[in-house]
Amino acid sequence: MSYFDYQSVAAEAGIPKDELDQLARLIREEFPRDDMMYELHVLRACMAIRDGFVSLEDALRPASARLQGRAERR
Repeated sequence: MSYFDYQSVAAEAGIPKDELDQLARLIREEFPRDDMMYELHVLRACMAIRDGFVSLEDALRPASARLQGRAERR
């Protein structure tokens, strides 16, 4: 069962399939049992990339690395 069509948004954002798969794996780690929340967050990540709020490179960084980067900027 699929809840959201994040693949179409990923295509609009120009995210290659292998990198979409990598992004999806990172998000699945956060929502291992909740398919709807998993797909929603993949969709939101793709929309943020498409709309220029975050780069694909930053989205693919593990959460711990993103948090460390924020602390260094302060």
